[in-house]
Amino acid sequence: MRLLSSRSWLIILICIISVGCKKENALDSVAAGDVPTHPLNSSQDLDILLQQIGNARIVLLGEASHGTSEFYTWRAEISKRLMQEKGFNAIAVEGEWADSYRVNNFIKGPQKDSAAAVEVLKEYNRWPTWMWGNYEVASLITWMNNFNQTKPASNKAGFYGLDVYCLWESSQELMPYLSASDTAIVSASQQVQQCFQPFSADPQQYGYAVANASANCRAQATNLWNMILAKTGNVTATNEAQFVMQQNALVVKNGEEYYRQSVSSYEGSWNVRDRHMAQTVRRLLEHMGPNSKLNVWEHKTHVGDARYTDMATQGMVNVGQLVREEFGEQNVFAVGFGTYQGSVIASNSWGGAIQIMPVPPSPASSWEGFLHRLSPANKILLSSELRNSAGLQNSIGHRAIGVVYNPGNEQGNYVPSVIPKRYDAFVFIDQTSALHPIPIQMRKEPPDTYPSGY
Repeated sequence: MRLLSSRSWLIILICIISVGCKKENALDSVAAGDVPTHPLNSSQDLDILLQQIGNARIVLLGEASHGTSEFYTWRAEISKRLMQEKGFNAIAVEGEWADSYRVNNFIKGPQKDSAAAVEVLKEYNRWPTWMWGNYEVASLITWMNNFNQTKPASNKAGFYGLDVYCLWESSQELMPYLSASDTAIVSASQQVQQCFQPFSADPQQYGYAVANASANCRAQATNLWNMILAKTGNVTATNEAQFVMQQNALVVKNGEEYYRQSVSSYEGSWNVRDRHMAQTVRRLLEHMGPNSKLNVWEHKTHVGDARYTDMATQGMVNVGQLVREEFGEQNVFAVGFGTYQGSVIASNSWGGAIQIMPVPPSPASSWEGFLHRLSPANKILLSSELRNSAGLQNSIGHRAIGVVYNPGNEQGNYVPSVIPKRYDAFVFIDQTSALHPIPIQMRKEPPDTYPSGY
């Protein structure tokens, strides 16, 4: 028997180690032929997506960052066609209720130009201002304003905010909807404002005050909501003024809970926020009527069903999951977005300066890297065509960029996702560019995406 030399044993050992340490990737078993794609070069290429949406009542459009121009422009193209061809009544965004309602009034008002649109978007003056205060959104709302000019008042397309942050502003915004005879509700609203007065410039401090047992406005906020709801018949109002009053009171109640949770539990505050946004989706549909349809714009961490990401193991839910559960998967169509590389608007710290940052090429093992290897071109993928690929039924790293971003350290930006179950379709833009922000003077309040960044 011939003995192996020490060098031969070393070679064998290296081979054993390299094979044993090779990290298996779900995409290794996926053949290009198992992943049908559809080109995306013009608005006409969206035909296949509109066909797949079918009669869905809720369409969720989930961007991969809050600072990528193409995510906004392609969502705008999809939304225009939904309004024109499928009778969608409104867009609801990951933005403040009060600020977005001013945009809603602009859209439904007399015909205005793009300069007026830019001015109304300056109302989004909480960091990160660029999320909705940008020229891409200005172009969309100018189009919506023109679109509405031929519509009767009852059928004009709307624009609403889903988020929960501006509880102080909402406590003031509901006052004009109260009459002189509503003395008890006026008193309840004043009690809320007095309780939050010490924290009005920075509601995040309310959470710290609660943690230190120096404040608690929960009873006042809940009482105000209960009184407003009782005044409006304990149902979602179909009357516009009453609905706005209700929604402002709901922001106060849920905003109080959000800030109270935010200092003690990231998962708890996330769930409060997404449950509020899902509740607002339901309320908007109830308000607009049984045949209404709603188009939602949010980050894909809110839109892509949480049950098919690692969020589920952390006890977290999101809008995509909640509306599928409530309305049925056949009535909800979720679209994810992603990019291989490009540039993005973000900041390197909370409340920091706006920066144009590079988006480096995605790793080959990621969903975005795989799609780039298929072809370095824009494309649409339909989950109904991906469900026969066994490899795609496993979790794959999927990039998500927040408002705070470090291009040099992207490791934590890839969310394990079962793509065909998380979304109903996916829009891939191979090369992207930074959003075009409107210069806005910021007010001193906690960021609109705190603490998640999404």
